[in-house]
Amino acid sequence: MHRWLMLGDVCCRTMVNIPKERRTFCKSKKCRKHTVHKVTQYKAGKASKFAQGARRYNEKQQGFGGQTKPVFHKKAKTTKKITLRMECKDCKAKKQLPIKRTKHFELGEKKKSSGHVY
Repeated sequence: MHRWLMLGDVCCRTMVNIPKERRTFCKSKKCRKHTVHKVTQYKAGKASKFAQGARRYNEKQQGFGGQTKPVFHKKAKTTKKITLRMECKDCKAKKQLPIKRTKHFELGEKKKSSGHVY
C-alpha cells in the first residue's frame, strides 16, 4: 500500500488534498514504466433512459396504483469512497484508484494560511 494512502486509523478523514499530477506506474503496452499522470476525480456518467431496468421500472410505474417498487430509506453511510481517475501524459491510458472515505476532497488546492503575512 502506498505511504500517502495510509491515512491512519481514522475511519473517514475530514479533509484530503491530492496533487493534480502524480508520478506512478503506467500499465499500458506503450509505457510499462513510471510516468507523470494527470489526476481527476471519477464521476459516474448519466444513467441511460433506455437501459433494461429503467424501461421495466417506467412501464411498471404507469397507470394507477402509486409507487410499485420499494424506495430505500435506511441509508447508513455518511461519506462516499473517492475514486481517482489517472491519465498518463505520454500514452493517454487511463486507470482508476479508489482511496479511503472522506467528507471533503480537494485536488491540488493550496492550504489556507492562518494568520497575517507580513
